[in-house]
Amino acid sequence: MRTVTERAAHIDVGRIRLEGLLGIPEEAQGVVLFAHGSGSGRLSPRNQYVARVLRERGVGTLLLDLLTQEESDDRVKVFDIALLSDRLLAATDWILEEPAAKDLVIGYFGASTGAAAALRAAAGNPEVGAVVSRGGRPDLAADFLPNVTAPTLLIVGGMDLSVVPLNRLAYELLAGPKELVMVPGATHLFEEPGALEEVARLAAEWFSRHLKPNA
Repeated sequence: MRTVTERAAHIDVGRIRLEGLLGIPEEAQGVVLFAHGSGSGRLSPRNQYVARVLRERGVGTLLLDLLTQEESDDRVKVFDIALLSDRLLAATDWILEEPAAKDLVIGYFGASTGAAAALRAAAGNPEVGAVVSRGGRPDLAADFLPNVTAPTLLIVGGMDLSVVPLNRLAYELLAGPKELVMVPGATHLFEEPGALEEVARLAAEWFSRHLKPNA
């Protein structure tokens, strides 16, 4: 069992303070920032489960709320990919200065509209070593996908019928190393038995493979 250093994170972006949970295992090889648009955040059991699996594999995590509690009820802000991306980049700048994580390779794990924010933030950004999207809307960052060179894994539930074609469209636009995996029988939230475990396994393998210094 790896020793994990955990603490709350407070990231000021203008007049807004973003809340997060930072966990860095000993001898970490990278750190993954979780990006969410709505209905999910740093306290979500789904996100915390995936983060725990990543830490067990030696990957640090920053579970992050890109919107305040009040903003998360505003559908305009939930779909404001530029706003979400800017805040994710601010969190990236913060973690690059964090003593426990500043020398680690950055990864992004995005869900829903947070996946689009992660890909927009990764576009043309050499600091980002890998991206994983879970049930995401990467199509909302379509104009930026040709500039994403970080290895990108798109994970979609096989029964998430409205989102599957949007991920296929985004997959074709991505320029860098990429993979599209559909989890059989899973719906949008991966609530079916074994579905979230498969998401965590796929993400952990992807980040373990790609978040390496000078990779």
